[in-house]
Amino acid sequence: MELTSDKDNSMSNENVASQADFAEVLEVASKAGHILLENGAEISRVEDIMSRIASHFGVDSGNFFVLSNGIFTTGRANKVTKSGAQASTYANVEFIPLRGIQLSKVVAVNRLSYDISNGATNLAEAKQRLEQISSAPQKPAWEQILGSGIGAAGFCAVFGGGWLDCAAALVVGLLLYAFVMGVSSRYLSKIVGGICNAFVATLLCIICWRLHFGDSLANVIIGAIMPLIPGVPFVNGVRDLANSDYLAGFTRLTDAMLGFFCIAVGVSLVFILDGALHGGVVGLSMMVNPQTSSILIQSFAAFAGTAAFALLFGIDREHYVPAGVIGAIGWALYLILVRHGIASPVVATLAASTLVCIVSRMAAIPFRIPAQGFLLCGIFPLVPGAGIFWFTYYLTDSQFDLSMQSGWMASKIAIAIVLGIILAMELPQHLFSHNHRTH
Repeated sequence: MELTSDKDNSMSNENVASQADFAEVLEVASKAGHILLENGAEISRVEDIMSRIASHFGVDSGNFFVLSNGIFTTGRANKVTKSGAQASTYANVEFIPLRGIQLSKVVAVNRLSYDISNGATNLAEAKQRLEQISSAPQKPAWEQILGSGIGAAGFCAVFGGGWLDCAAALVVGLLLYAFVMGVSSRYLSKIVGGICNAFVATLLCIICWRLHFGDSLANVIIGAIMPLIPGVPFVNGVRDLANSDYLAGFTRLTDAMLGFFCIAVGVSLVFILDGALHGGVVGLSMMVNPQTSSILIQSFAAFAGTAAFALLFGIDREHYVPAGVIGAIGWALYLILVRHGIASPVVATLAASTLVCIVSRMAAIPFRIPAQGFLLCGIFPLVPGAGIFWFTYYLTDSQFDLSMQSGWMASKIAIAIVLGIILAMELPQHLFSHNHRTH
């Protein structure tokens, strides 16, 4: 019978405990990354938080590889002796589809990571908090439906609609999101669902207009489809490119382009169907209703629309107002530059998007929220939703020259937003704070 000393038993038990801790640390880091990526966090934030958690608990954190829909986690236990049958490495691969945006979960995991690095939370507590964050429910259905309606009405005014147009967009926005939550998100694939969402929104708008509920059909449709605009993959794709995550950046931008394509197809199908029933595509023209054209009313409309989108993206309620203010500031600057002839729409978009990103980074510090949360919402008044609609409409109506002009203008505005965000993100963090807690 082989005898072992108490010292040998103690060392063996220590190795087993260390190995268990090592695997548990990386499981906690992987869980944090899973929650972040699933709820719309940018790649650099996911990698940074996973590394921060692992490093704090003494695990080599140099081998995290994050894609737009997957995480590869590997690591080495610094405290584990390579002896016996014990493994000293860890590997895990997860496929993580983006199911729904809940930025409040991104904020919660971000705060947890700093509690861990400051020693305020141990490993067991971190694991428990991550489970609570992961299982936290979404906003109530009625609240999301209301947010869609308010957002549609607000952006209808932003893009030139009058009061009656805003009322029609409000009703369509409410009905649209009821369809999204009850049918599209449950039973349809992403592409088919995207097309059907745009189809339903446009069909409801035409029905309202033919019932004389709304003066400008174009503005009602533009407002109604804004909740469908894929702003999250667009902004995150830009931020990933700015952080040199080219694969994830181009993947997310491709996802955004697919969303725009689905909207265009859905809108076109309704116009084709309506044209077949009424002897031709309905004639539309760009118009701005003087009822809502003042900068004060436009700023308030941008505030309401942006705050509503903050709700749809799952931001905590206390952040609705600052998000709305940031959106209003950016849109007000755009209007001032364009209306006073100071800059062209493209240059004005560049300046406004830069300002929105800077203010988002400034607001992130006192509100303890990643700048991404405010940026995703605040940039929406500048997104070329109107350009996408007019490109689609003119293309459907065989006005190819006007379609190309609208599409080219929408592309230039999108590029201006990209450049504005990149320029603002290049500013060093110490201009906003001496720490990196929320950036």
